[in-house]
Amino acid sequence: MTGAEMIENRTFDEIRVGDTASVTRTLSQRDIQLFALVSGDVNPAHLDADFAGTDFFRRVIAHGMWGGGLISAVLGTELPGPGTIYLGQSLHFVRPVGIGDSITASVTVTHKQPDRNVLLLDCLCVNQHGETVITGEAEVKAPTEKIRRARIALPDIRLSDHDGYHRLIDAASGSPMPTAVAHPCSAAALAAVVEAAEAGLIEPLLVGPEARIIKAAEEAGKDIAGFRIVPSLHSHDSAAKAVALVRSGEARLLMKGSLHTDELMGAVVSHAAGLRTERRISHAYVMDVPGHPTPLIITDAAINIAPTLEEKADIIRNAIDLAHVIGLSEPRVAILAAVETVNPMMPSTLDAAALCKMAERGQITGGLLDGPLAFDNAVSDAAAKEKGIVSPVAGKAEILVVPDLEAGNMLAKQLTFLGGADAAGVVLGARVPIILTSRADSLRTRLASCAMAVLLARAAPKAAPGLPEGAAA
Repeated sequence: MTGAEMIENRTFDEIRVGDTASVTRTLSQRDIQLFALVSGDVNPAHLDADFAGTDFFRRVIAHGMWGGGLISAVLGTELPGPGTIYLGQSLHFVRPVGIGDSITASVTVTHKQPDRNVLLLDCLCVNQHGETVITGEAEVKAPTEKIRRARIALPDIRLSDHDGYHRLIDAASGSPMPTAVAHPCSAAALAAVVEAAEAGLIEPLLVGPEARIIKAAEEAGKDIAGFRIVPSLHSHDSAAKAVALVRSGEARLLMKGSLHTDELMGAVVSHAAGLRTERRISHAYVMDVPGHPTPLIITDAAINIAPTLEEKADIIRNAIDLAHVIGLSEPRVAILAAVETVNPMMPSTLDAAALCKMAERGQITGGLLDGPLAFDNAVSDAAAKEKGIVSPVAGKAEILVVPDLEAGNMLAKQLTFLGGADAAGVVLGARVPIILTSRADSLRTRLASCAMAVLLARAAPKAAPGLPEGAAA
């Protein structure tokens, strides 16, 4: 372990009364979350800002034993250091410790017991203002043999606190949006609908065979007595009638139940009574990835299998409109490929170059485009710099445009199932947002998808300006 930082103890014989040591650490929200995770202490005074604002100290404070842990760190790594055995500890908590406070924990030897190699030490924690926050006394058995070891490298820990998800639900809830739900005839589909309604996101209009809907509700253990049921004969009829509810204005969102996606989208794009606009319909996932500073929009991962250049342009326009709704005024759009250079043997790189030129000529507006970019160069500043890529998008991308559906689907699911990302999926480019959910989706994904659709409907996005030329009204 050449070059590793070392820690070394002080044996009982080396220590003198009056010897002292200290460590300093600044409390962060992450520290509080990690301590709660390890200890199981989820007292809202430490974790719930709204509750803490009404509590005694009017702010989030650290667990008292977080400061006690700093004292333990001094004893275990500084004085006496490795080989120390804790025998006892008293603590008195004088002042609260809040996020941003810088705490110095010190121990001072006050007494030695040679017959047992025992030390008594005064313990003191002070904040950045010199104010005492903790006092106490520790009793330890000091080591008698010299120990010098490499400091153990701690594991990387990535916390997923789902803050983005909670903000999304808070922003969308409170005024339920009338939603036509096409064929919710399975327990899983019906449960997703009820959960969204209970969260204050949607006001469901259940379209399907009434007996099957009631049976699905019974299987799911859900009460649908307060929901309107619009009877239909079968899944195709459910899709057509759900689309008709949107066309008539009775519903402002469309949600997939237990029918196949192709059945629903067939009704959506129908020339006779569908919901088409001049835009190509596309799907986008908004991903909240732990450790990544901004949301990532991945498109298209569910609708367009192998989009043409023209279709990719609409996919980007739809994604930019979505980005504007979630607060990205000029989103950075990375057009992904396996490499960051144009290669005539790789059509995705040619499309990327053409799309960037279209943006330069004003054919795609509202965002900054660059490509082709490999995934690492799109999301990592370090990777982009290593490749010498100078771009306002590289390393900072907020929209990731994939070459085809397979790439997008795999990327989104990898981030969800391996990266712990929260995902909200929505279909764009129709007259109303469309919610597609699957049985494999978590509750968070189902609710987040509904919430995203609600925000889009409220914003009346450009992605749904009207019917395409020649379509029936």
